[in-house]
Amino acid sequence: MPTMGRLIGAILFGALAWYASMLIVWLFPVDAPMGWFQEINTICGLVAGWKIAGPRAGTGYVAAFSYGLTALVTMVFMALFFNSLGMMIKRSLRKLYDGPGEAVTDVLALFIEHGAMILTPEILTTLLIGGFAGRLITEFFGRRFS
Repeated sequence: MPTMGRLIGAILFGALAWYASMLIVWLFPVDAPMGWFQEINTICGLVAGWKIAGPRAGTGYVAAFSYGLTALVTMVFMALFFNSLGMMIKRSLRKLYDGPGEAVTDVLALFIEHGAMILTPEILTTLLIGGFAGRLITEFFGRRFS
């Protein structure tokens, strides 16, 4: 059921994912095709805000820290997984894998590679501060308007 907490959580975590994606794009090589990178990440932020942060809004500011951190970590893991999966599908369509097992293991390798790439102070600070602000604002709107 749509609530104000769900709506605000989806908007805030989607915006955080979009902004962090803009920062992450600069970490890739100049000639790397980005495709739907920012759109996939934004959708992951929208889903995490709607499904994780939104329903728990209104339970208190102490609980906001836990569900906000959960939404943030879920958003990052979903974005890493779906971007790695998309890259694996592109590579498999170019027939770069010998079999399906190699393709599946490459998803994990890409997940770890991209995860290590975003472990910069700028990205981590943006995610933590944005997640902190997002969970507090979601909690505020969840308490007041739901």
